[in-house]
Amino acid sequence: MKVRLIVYKFIRTRTTVLFCLHFLILTETFAQSTLNDSLITQLHLIREDDQKYRAQLESIQTNYGWESKEMKDLWKIIEKKDSLNLIKIEAILGKYGWLGSEIIGESGNSTLFLVIQHSDIETQVKYLPMMRDAVKNGKAKASSLALLEDRVALRLGNKQIYGSQVSWNMKTNEYYILPLDDPDNVDKRRAAVGLQPLGDYVSNWNLKWDIEQYKKDLPKIEALQKKEK
Repeated sequence: MKVRLIVYKFIRTRTTVLFCLHFLILTETFAQSTLNDSLITQLHLIREDDQKYRAQLESIQTNYGWESKEMKDLWKIIEKKDSLNLIKIEAILGKYGWLGSEIIGESGNSTLFLVIQHSDIETQVKYLPMMRDAVKNGKAKASSLALLEDRVALRLGNKQIYGSQVSWNMKTNEYYILPLDDPDNVDKRRAAVGLQPLGDYVSNWNLKWDIEQYKKDLPKIEALQKKEK
């Protein structure tokens, strides 16, 4: 009787171990299969379309200027691509919602943001709540949302929150930071969403961040922004 009990316990333990191993294999296989290769490929092509012509902006500006025919022609191509890409992205968002990187990868996830960021204000306002929810649910980055929040705020006539939006002054041939709310605390807000300090960020445009000087210049910046609209 004792031998039979030991054998029973052995068989039961072995069965439990095999079941656990089988469960772990199934779990790993399922995790791998959650990636949607078809959507990843589609989003990769959309991203290429979004970035390909924008990558030419700096060289066109340097060689021909912002007001040149070459620049205007390039923007026509960009706007056409943006409109076509938006149709595809809206179809994805309409069918699946804002997909996380576990489904479409990091690049695919950021492509959803890029196309919305490059759309018209009506589209941005439409999808802003969806992206906010996606950030809360871990399906989008707070740092990307911050850029969309800034762009929407400025387009609606408000000041930006995180200082992510810069523009080109055609008279001085220099970049400048568009109107920013509460400049003294901007780096606290940026840190809260995972963005680098503003001084480091604007150095990409050869700008030096001076809070006191910016506050003095803000009325001029606001006037310049209104004139360029």
